[in-house]
Amino acid sequence: MDDLELDGEALPSMEELLNEYEESFGKFAEGEVVKGKIISVDREYVLVDVGYKSEGMIPAHEFRNEAGEVEAAVGDEVEVMIELWDEEEERVVLSKEKAEKIKVWEEIKKIYDEDGVVEGVITNRVKGGFSVDIGLQAFLPGSQADLRPVRNLDELVGKSFEFKVLKFNRKRSNIVLSRRVLLEDAREKARSKTLSALEEGKVMDGVVKNITEYGVFVDLGGVDGLLHITDISWGRVKHPSELFSVADQIKVKVLSFDLERERVSLGMKQLTPDPWTIAAGKYPVGTRVQGKVVSLTDYGAFVELEEGIEGLIHVSEMSWTRKIRHPSKVLTVGEVVDAMVLDIKPDSRRISLGMKQVMTNPWEVISEKYPVGTIIEGKIKNITDFGLFIGIDDDIDGLVHISDISWTKRIKHPSEVFKKGDTVQAVVLDIDKENERFSLGIKQTHEDPWKSVQERYAVGTEISGAITNITDFGIFVELEEGIEGLVHISEISTEKVKTPSEAFSVGQPITAKVMNINSEERRIGLSIKRLDMEDDDAIMSDYLKSMENAKPTSSLGETLKETLEAKYKDQ
Repeated sequence: MDDLELDGEALPSMEELLNEYEESFGKFAEGEVVKGKIISVDREYVLVDVGYKSEGMIPAHEFRNEAGEVEAAVGDEVEVMIELWDEEEERVVLSKEKAEKIKVWEEIKKIYDEDGVVEGVITNRVKGGFSVDIGLQAFLPGSQADLRPVRNLDELVGKSFEFKVLKFNRKRSNIVLSRRVLLEDAREKARSKTLSALEEGKVMDGVVKNITEYGVFVDLGGVDGLLHITDISWGRVKHPSELFSVADQIKVKVLSFDLERERVSLGMKQLTPDPWTIAAGKYPVGTRVQGKVVSLTDYGAFVELEEGIEGLIHVSEMSWTRKIRHPSKVLTVGEVVDAMVLDIKPDSRRISLGMKQVMTNPWEVISEKYPVGTIIEGKIKNITDFGLFIGIDDDIDGLVHISDISWTKRIKHPSEVFKKGDTVQAVVLDIDKENERFSLGIKQTHEDPWKSVQERYAVGTEISGAITNITDFGIFVELEEGIEGLVHISEISTEKVKTPSEAFSVGQPITAKVMNINSEERRIGLSIKRLDMEDDDAIMSDYLKSMENAKPTSSLGETLKETLEAKYKDQ
């Protein structure tokens, strides 16, 4: 067949076209990535023409997006990999996913060769580190995840970062990444910039990097500075963690720095004026203030009036009347209280406060409410060796001294007569406002029996009573409850008595004669001897009278009679 001509030019023959067509198939190789055109799309397959005798089928799922939708349309160009090419059967197997992976491998190799950066998402934790999706699965060693060891590794999972490719081996499908290299490089650049900008007094932005008991480490941009706990606030800070968390962005002031040692001291409270500079004018003596209890000690309570200003309420300034052993008995941390400024010393940063001064002093009005001579009634709150404390009101206790319990009883200890909680009546004896003393008397609620003792026991009266005590110098006889008389040893008998206990015993009833009474000294003198002598005189008197009526029988009898009469007259 002769060659055809078109516009004077010879067209290729059919044989030449067939040869050219056959040669076009010979250029494909398995594993090669080629471009093709989508010619058909159904639910299961996408048909792609890559210029071969027959089209290649690709599963539809390779075209699905994250939403599960097939992103493929007839006429779209797509890169595919020749998975299988069978010339005899004129069949070709294609893969879009593998073509994409090959392309990713090529891109990563280029990044690796050019020392570039790749972006990826940490998908999960694996042994020794993390698995990272960069289009392919790569390995991120734990030591390369951050500048410092990560405490909570799970915090990084799901996050996107930039990485440096440390190792690349396509045959082994091995890619090793590093985030730390990039962080170190960024830190070094920031560090140089920060160091050049450092100067005392400069206010800088920083990020909380670490928190300790003594302060906060702040990243100023590649350079760490220490914000000491004493420079955080003018007020009280128990622990920095109360105010900060790691990664907080804060403003700080550069207090000092040493470039050689790379030590930077920072301050936060210095961003505001020291409140003590105006404290004297703001809190003059006598000012009534309100504040929050921030601390309790054995000797008082510290009250925060404002940030940086604390005052001390001494335990002695908490109540006019109560003896407070510890501030915790009346106050709790966090409680808001009213107080009065008693003293202020800005130079030493001290303010003395009083809590009782904002309340009426009950000692100022107690004498008007309970004048001397008033009979009050109250419960015994406490018993001591020296007396009883009786609760009155407003936490004021009155003291009944042991000597004012009874007119007559000899009380060794008040607990012999009373017990705690007993309700008693007492008379107001004295009120000392300056020394805050309230004196009471129980015995004063009735008259002193010694005042009328002379009316009941006149001198010369014969009395009877029981012996209550025996001493070397005499015996005590109870005349009535609480009133005793003393029979001195010289008044016991006309005969000499060595020891009264030889002739008497406690409880023994006796009869004696009242010799003398001293109401002021509370003494009654008794005599058994005089009573016996009176009995002897009465007997003698009766005898003499009987002899006057009788005639003497002898001169001896007459003489005896005259002698007895003379003796009787002398007595």
